[in-house]
Amino acid sequence: MHAETVFATCGSVNRNKGFQLWVALPPELELKPASSLYLEPEQVPAFGPARVVLGHYEGTTGPIPAPSDMVYLYVRLAPGERWLFKTPDAHTIAWLSVLSGQLSEPVNVGAGDVALFEESCVSVKILALTETLFVSGSARKHPHDLVLGNYSVHTSLEALQRGESNIAQMGSSLRAKGLA
Repeated sequence: MHAETVFATCGSVNRNKGFQLWVALPPELELKPASSLYLEPEQVPAFGPARVVLGHYEGTTGPIPAPSDMVYLYVRLAPGERWLFKTPDAHTIAWLSVLSGQLSEPVNVGAGDVALFEESCVSVKILALTETLFVSGSARKHPHDLVLGNYSVHTSLEALQRGESNIAQMGSSLRAKGLA
């Protein structure tokens, strides 16, 4: 459980949109305390139209350390712009999620849509119909079985039960402080 903050200045409200990336971690990391990192756009290096948030992409390294072999990009394309997402070697899982705008290749996806691509090592050709903001990523397939819960994903039933118990305890603590 977590809280989001909206900052007000001189009676106006700054509205920001953001993405949260939740990653299936290896067993030795999955029950560690959660962490958050807030970055300004200029803190995230760019390669072409993509900002490299996490991992390594085309010689550019993002400011967030990746817990495994993965890359997470924030991309802005102009209307009619084409971009080739070159998935790094050995990455067989790739996806994208559109914040605003419309893409027509490789599939039609618009604001609020998520596209998960078939498992392969093929790069993804993307065409924007309008100015489009989206996040995209790729990774090696997670080597562990995944156990799904209401609030988290873990590698064993025991870890899932411990993780969801921790979430319930955090929720109780936040409610007791009037923060949830």
